[in-house]
Amino acid sequence: MQPSCPSWMIFQMKFKINDTILNVLEAGVENYNKSRPSLVFLHYFGGSSGAWTEVVEKLATDYHCVAPDLRGFGASDALPENCAVKDYADDVADLISILTLENYVLIGHSMGGKIALALAARKPKNLQSLILLAPSPPTPEPIKETEREKQLASHGNRCVATETVCQAAGGKLPGEVFARAINDNLRTSEAAWKWWLESGSREDISSEVKKINVAVLIAAGEQDEAMTPKLFKNEIVRRIKNASLIVVPEVKHLLPLEAPEKIADLIRRHCENRADDQQSSEKNKLGESKFYDETGKRTINRKTAIG
Repeated sequence: MQPSCPSWMIFQMKFKINDTILNVLEAGVENYNKSRPSLVFLHYFGGSSGAWTEVVEKLATDYHCVAPDLRGFGASDALPENCAVKDYADDVADLISILTLENYVLIGHSMGGKIALALAARKPKNLQSLILLAPSPPTPEPIKETEREKQLASHGNRCVATETVCQAAGGKLPGEVFARAINDNLRTSEAAWKWWLESGSREDISSEVKKINVAVLIAAGEQDEAMTPKLFKNEIVRRIKNASLIVVPEVKHLLPLEAPEKIADLIRRHCENRADDQQSSEKNKLGESKFYDETGKRTINRKTAIG
């Protein structure tokens, strides 16, 4: 009998989804479809699934974790022409379907937050809640045109990539994390780079997010000068019935990289609180003192995985 792999081990798989090969990080497979929800992580613009590494390492002992490289980012294929936020949401929805996740929490950071909002607005089956870290708002993101033009002209420029990561994280990242963030920035496809800056960040999906029917937790970085608590209150909290906002102290925009322990703890507490609420609801509904749950077995067809 072969020994089982420790749950904190991180695996990389590739799936063909909507004619695009997506690279997918997975950890905590022992916790797949058990009592706790799977955690589906969506990364920031210029990032990859690797941006969640330190957060996943702290959660995988108790949670099944999945993080795709969104199309055009990381090791996934470049995106086709005429792409939109809804196409990224389609990719994530299809990945969740392939993995047959029976219950899950969507966790989106920055650009990934906007994609998570677009998917949650569809009221997908088995979505338990939404956690948004410094998310791009459902309305056009307030990027100064001078900054937009600078970014558009800087694709593949190591000096600008270094400056961007420094500014976004306040220069406080450990060396290995800092180098990974720069490398992710540089390997972003030109098509995805242009798509987000010219189109995706400008999309307005605000009329859709009011349909979201699960709890939404938004976390803002205390020192983030662009994605502020005021912005989130105006553009997200007031539009969604069950939305709440917290501020994470002493961080800027790259929350999972700057403060992985705080973010992992935030995610864990949110999931535990939701579980307690669900238990109370079920007890009241059934009039019983015990809460029963069924644990499912993994039924994913591994032939779907390419590598």
